[in-house]
Amino acid sequence: GKAVILKGVTPEYILETIHEEKGTIIFLLVPWAQDILLKIDSGEIKLKDYDLKQWRLMHIGAQPVPPSLVKHWKEYFPNMAYDTNYGLSESTGPGCVHLGIENEHKVGAIGLPGFNWEARIVDEEGRDVRQGEVGELVVRGDGVMKEYYKNPEATAKTIRNGWLYTGDMARKDEEGFIYLVDRKKDLIICGGENVFPVEVEDFLHTLPGVKDVAAIGFPDERLGEIVGVIIEVVPGKTLTEEEVLRFCERLPKYKRPRKVIFGEVPRNPTGKIEKPKLRKKYIGMEEAFKIK
Repeated sequence: GKAVILKGVTPEYILETIHEEKGTIIFLLVPWAQDILLKIDSGEIKLKDYDLKQWRLMHIGAQPVPPSLVKHWKEYFPNMAYDTNYGLSESTGPGCVHLGIENEHKVGAIGLPGFNWEARIVDEEGRDVRQGEVGELVVRGDGVMKEYYKNPEATAKTIRNGWLYTGDMARKDEEGFIYLVDRKKDLIICGGENVFPVEVEDFLHTLPGVKDVAAIGFPDERLGEIVGVIIEVVPGKTLTEEEVLRFCERLPKYKRPRKVIFGEVPRNPTGKIEKPKLRKKYIGMEEAFKIK
């Protein structure tokens, strides 16, 4: 076998490369998979034009994977296995938490702690939360970094009693499988209620015409913050603010967007939404960065 490095990430290029190289295991980022599905849905890409029968595993990650994406993917690729894992810059190896293809029925989970890794979900005081409750994911293992270079303050904040505080909010189910919820710094607090942007984003990804979406908190004098969404519309499609708000009436009231903006959703090279850019652009104040 061999490894093939993609020179581009357009849906056409990815599928052409798999076709030509007879790829069997493909690593995708969430937005790449979403773009492939959008082009198949629109008819711009026809799967019959590619020989993909040898493609047996789609490995996806770098951010929480929407269950709706996995379900949609299986509609076109019902026999393809799905896998994901979790890692971060402060750790080494293939990932400190891994799902495994035998557990792909756990849609939305990032998996269980890997070999020689431990993982906990803790509250603000570092105490374990109850099963199903949301807290910060902390990990411990041989792959944890020693320190940030010449930054003892950041090191002390991130590594406490041997545990690496990831800054990611997560929960565990009754079998110990871990589910990412969102980044701690992206949390929106609306009238005292915690809103995890990913929940709103995943919901809006099921609205026809949405290519990409980001949810951020906008300052509000009465509620502290309100949910605002920036929506990138599928080319050639149209969406109105009224359609978006009506669709979101199925969400709990405190999670419903109060502000809808149509525009580009910027992502970094690893596929993560660049929310600081959006906060600076649309809110334009230092507090918008929410760095504590």
